[in-house]
Amino acid sequence: MHVDPYIVLGSAVVGFLVGLTGAGGGALMTPMLILVFGVSPSAAISSDLVAAVVMRPFGASVHLRRGTVNLRLVGWLVLGSVPMAFVGAYVLHLLGDAREAEQHIEVVLGTALLIGAGAMVVRYILDRRTGERRIGVVHDVSPHPVRTVAIGMIGGVIVGMTSVGAGSLMIILLLFLYPMLAANELVGTDLTQAVPLTAAAALGALAFGHVEFAVTTSIIIGSVPAVLVGAALSSSVSDRYIRPAITFVIFASGLKYVGLETTALGWVLCAVLLLAASAWLAYARPWRKPVADRALATGSAPDPAPRERARVPGVQSRPAEVEVARPSSAAAPEISS
Repeated sequence: MHVDPYIVLGSAVVGFLVGLTGAGGGALMTPMLILVFGVSPSAAISSDLVAAVVMRPFGASVHLRRGTVNLRLVGWLVLGSVPMAFVGAYVLHLLGDAREAEQHIEVVLGTALLIGAGAMVVRYILDRRTGERRIGVVHDVSPHPVRTVAIGMIGGVIVGMTSVGAGSLMIILLLFLYPMLAANELVGTDLTQAVPLTAAAALGALAFGHVEFAVTTSIIIGSVPAVLVGAALSSSVSDRYIRPAITFVIFASGLKYVGLETTALGWVLCAVLLLAASAWLAYARPWRKPVADRALATGSAPDPAPRERARVPGVQSRPAEVEVARPSSAAAPEISS
């Protein structure tokens, strides 16, 4: 069995993104194996699915330890996804021309992911304007059983028919069904529910697909440590960093599914990153903040008044010094000895 170090390195990058965002595994791993390393499509899909059975539980275990998984949501999602994964595979068998059917489904899925990524950007902008924050109520959220099972069924059908893409779409649907869940809780819940779903799809791949165990081993070696690092970051880092990362990976997945070539995809993603960085610089203007901080530290700026200082987070307020007028010596009463 030959372990390819380049597949190990590429799998590490994808594994990190899966652990960080819960999305993009199949959308990034399978095209990488086919286009970069020359693995046949059937072997790439089957080998990736079998490797994911090993990789995803590691990421899910990190979130379970950190308490960022809603097990009730996981149960409802699995109830819909696992049976529908087999139904999706059977429907694909009935369609006859499997590859043509997969292509049509992937285009529809890619369009849905692009719309979802755009909706996530709009929602983020609205949240910034209204000041609404996801405070993380993973254990207090009330599940919507019917709609949650429906999300699982959609994801299961997609996995059964295309073997990839469910994580990205399910993250979007969960985000809009449970808007108060923080980003790390969305990632943790999605990673956990994907474990039995991926296992069900992998059983089908082992039974009917073509698994190259050398490729699977290379993926596991690279992705398992990386998914642990990504999951550790996503379970502890603020929403302001995780949510844009999720949006970017979903956007990239959508572009790939609609048929954008690899080179064009790279240029588009670079342009998006450049535009996003320029917009952030124009909005945040980080070069202004150090000037005020240095002025305060060197004493060239006046110290805030005691009342204002009491409202500054992290600054311990001191009681205001009250100047007591002392009587002059002329007005002081004489004390007789």
